[in-house]
Amino acid sequence: MCRWIAYSGTPVLLSRVLFQPEHSLIDQSLHSRMGVETTNGDGFGVGWYPQEGADPAVLRDVGPAWNNRNLQEIAHHTRSGLFFGHIRASTGTAVQQSNCHPFRHGRWLWMHNGLISEFRRIRRRLALAVDPERFADIEGSTDSEVMFHLAMTFGLTDDPPGAVARMAGFVETTAQDHGIAHPLQMTIAVSDGRRIWAFRYSSEGRSRSLYVTTRIEALRALHPEVWFLHELSDETRLVVSEPLGGMVGAWNEVPESSYGVIEPGGGTLHDFRPAHAAGRTA
Repeated sequence: MCRWIAYSGTPVLLSRVLFQPEHSLIDQSLHSRMGVETTNGDGFGVGWYPQEGADPAVLRDVGPAWNNRNLQEIAHHTRSGLFFGHIRASTGTAVQQSNCHPFRHGRWLWMHNGLISEFRRIRRRLALAVDPERFADIEGSTDSEVMFHLAMTFGLTDDPPGAVARMAGFVETTAQDHGIAHPLQMTIAVSDGRRIWAFRYSSEGRSRSLYVTTRIEALRALHPEVWFLHELSDETRLVVSEPLGGMVGAWNEVPESSYGVIEPGGGTLHDFRPAHAAGRTA
């Protein structure tokens, strides 16, 4: 599996989040505590919005994150108020740049931890459901990228929660037709540059870990001695596959089968359920 982080809030150097915490994403690439694999060295990616209203920039590479000099150079000199970071552990597809997250389409970023079980058996049927105008945009061979373009096909740009629900329902229905039990495992982050949607769901109800930070003003009250908390706006949030450190009260588990929305002014939490075709169940 993989590890990822999504940041929204006060513009900071990417390195402040990617490298500096006690159990940073870079540390997790070697020493993951909650992932299926301890080491996540099958590539990495970062995607960031350089300014409000701009399309995101993306850096992806096939090497491990812990010794990539280009990542260090960019992270120590780039500020952003909304960015993604992802470290990959392949579930069977090739280690190549086009398979590294996050994936981008226009202003949209998408990254995923999890898998579609027996993806090879249903890959063709899933891919053929992608809008023909978007099909050529699929560059790699991962289930994650197919999920992204299915969500785009099902209306991601207008209704992200509904599109992800329709994508998940279509995957489960297709897998059911092929006798595949518990086909979908996903924690997903998607952004349009202003908001972040984060989803936690699995067909078997045992989803991969996902956490969100406590409100900054509450953390300041708990830890007045932590200087960097005073530099962050009250709206700043992090969503992570596993906590970046042991600060008491900092991390809250995202509930099973739910999604959150982080946007200017705050955040909200909602139940998540796949939307299956009429008359079908997963």
